[in-house]
Amino acid sequence: MRGVATVREAVFAVPRPARLLRLPPAWPLTGLLVLYPLWWALGLGTLIFPILAVPMAVWLSRRAKIAVPPGFALWLAFCAVVVISLLALDVDPAGTIPGGLGSRLPGALFRVLGYASVTIMLLYAGNQTERDLPRRRLVAMLVWLFAVTVAGGLLGMFAGHFEFTSPLEMLLPAKVAKDGFVQSLVHPAAAQVMDFLGYETPRPAAPWGYTNTWGNNLGILAPFVVVAAFATPAKAAVRVGALALLAVALVPAVYSMNRGLWVNIGVAGAYLAVRFLLMGRVWILGVLGGVLVAAAIAVTLTPLGGVIQQRLANGHSDDGRGYSTEQALTGVWESPVIGYGNTRKTLGSGASIAVGATEDCPRCGGRVIGGNGQLWQAIYAHGIAGALTYVGFFCWVLWRFRKDRSAIGLAASVAMLLSLTSMFYYNALYTPLALTFMAYALLWRNQREPETTA
Repeated sequence: MRGVATVREAVFAVPRPARLLRLPPAWPLTGLLVLYPLWWALGLGTLIFPILAVPMAVWLSRRAKIAVPPGFALWLAFCAVVVISLLALDVDPAGTIPGGLGSRLPGALFRVLGYASVTIMLLYAGNQTERDLPRRRLVAMLVWLFAVTVAGGLLGMFAGHFEFTSPLEMLLPAKVAKDGFVQSLVHPAAAQVMDFLGYETPRPAAPWGYTNTWGNNLGILAPFVVVAAFATPAKAAVRVGALALLAVALVPAVYSMNRGLWVNIGVAGAYLAVRFLLMGRVWILGVLGGVLVAAAIAVTLTPLGGVIQQRLANGHSDDGRGYSTEQALTGVWESPVIGYGNTRKTLGSGASIAVGATEDCPRCGGRVIGGNGQLWQAIYAHGIAGALTYVGFFCWVLWRFRKDRSAIGLAASVAMLLSLTSMFYYNALYTPLALTFMAYALLWRNQREPETTA
């Protein structure tokens, strides 16, 4: 009878979910990074971060002990200021468009959700073992995203008007789907088309939504291509492919007319040169010299030089950025400690309070205070306390890991440094900060497992 019962149990037993679907270790992070082009096409590009942060949080909650990285207390202090600053959402600073809690809360909560998501991602990536998520595999996924970014840049160059309605966008009510902010989240487009040169100019944006975000992410990811190809065991074909990928990336990088990206490339090169010289590796000067000569030849003998000259001759956003920065620095003194919990729109522009949006110029007037750089957003939305904790965190991390001379450590340090230089002209949420925190996780894991540091 026992044998019959055993057979019956085997026949009618319901398999456990874990046996039905055997997911690989670290699958939420792998799925987020490797499948990002799919999420973008589905209209889930930015939204996938808080979505996949949920299974990461569940995984962390089941651990007996969660390790935290050096400097994490400073980051938590910044996050605490972000939450506290929500108390000032109903304040109407002088010179801004009046509003209320209801209109400002969704955007503020979206930003809070972003900081929470990348924090969970950091803890999740940092608490993985070398067996479940090797550091070199994480670097390989970042290299994959670099290749995706370059492909998106080329798409933006040659098919700048390419766009389509995503499946998620189709499911939204028409009124919601047409909202400008919602469009930036769910409507895939190859480029942002602008006319500041006197004619329509597509500037690469895919798959990151905005040209500035595209440039920010390209700069963060580029050093990891060098690491994967030349600082880890790799075949000659892989190294040639990496060099070719970096060379091709130069084309959309120039055609994006993204001056912030150009500055970041220079900063990254100078930083690495100094670090290598301090390690006694004088040969880096020869390498950098060769790169500069090659770049100069490419710019001189190709149309790239003309693009650069046109961009430098047309400041486009300079006046608007200067005006927004001035408003952030002067306006914060009405709530200096915690700021206003979110950005605000100015009454008119720097020319007149009567200037407003029109059909021909939908972006005229109503400048977003805090929308032209992470530093200005931190100061205005979260006050001096927010700015100090944010900048202090990245400065401390750079100093804390200054002795990491591994290839991965140097590349990750570049990402942390660029978070400081970029904060003057780029905003960090969501994707640039998430990628920067992957670099932070690599630095942290290098410290915990130095015997296998790459």
